[in-house]
Amino acid sequence: MQKQLTAEFFGTFWLVFGGCGSAVFAATFPELGIGFAGVALAFGLTVLTMAYAVGGISGGHFNPAVSIGLAVAGRFPVAKLLPYVIVQVLGAITAAALLYIIASGKAGAELGGFAANGYGEHSPGSYSLISAALIETVLTGFFILIILGSTHGRAPTGFAPIAIGLALTLIHLISIPVTNTSVNPARSTSQALFVGDWALGQLWLFWVAPIAGAVLGALIWTIFGEEK
Repeated sequence: MQKQLTAEFFGTFWLVFGGCGSAVFAATFPELGIGFAGVALAFGLTVLTMAYAVGGISGGHFNPAVSIGLAVAGRFPVAKLLPYVIVQVLGAITAAALLYIIASGKAGAELGGFAANGYGEHSPGSYSLISAALIETVLTGFFILIILGSTHGRAPTGFAPIAIGLALTLIHLISIPVTNTSVNPARSTSQALFVGDWALGQLWLFWVAPIAGAVLGALIWTIFGEEK
């Protein structure tokens, strides 16, 4: 269990450090900005690389919604759920703290939204609460379906991290303009803590919607996808 929790800590750290770090430092860098597509790819690569690195130890969740979805689908012991969620959040906060220190080291630095998730006036495209809730729920549901399907015994062995990493890339390509993309309560919590104010006020949605989506995705899978 100790090794599993350590793996989840470092996996979630890498997801936030790589994904949110690309948004904070490289997305709008003068003339060489990587834009939405680059940030989406960065998030996908973090999951792909750490799923191969430590997925064999912990299962490679790196996301409370994923852990909850797997538990609902019967793929993960409920007794391990709380410890996993705690270390995922701690890993994310540690990464965000390091990003904050690095970002603050630039003269005249303005951190802006610090890659936090939001809706309404804090949505990159000014999308409403309903739009944000729908997209986060739907995309997390499909993410869980892809995870469950690609890790099932019927799927080709060894390719699950690729499918999961590409799925997360696609999810970001779709939803960065709407919410800055969460589908991961730990990632949302870590950035909100350093932005404070509106980000903390809107954080509830980025726990509720991804978890609701994860549960729905898991239930759908148990109906049509799982063979007992």
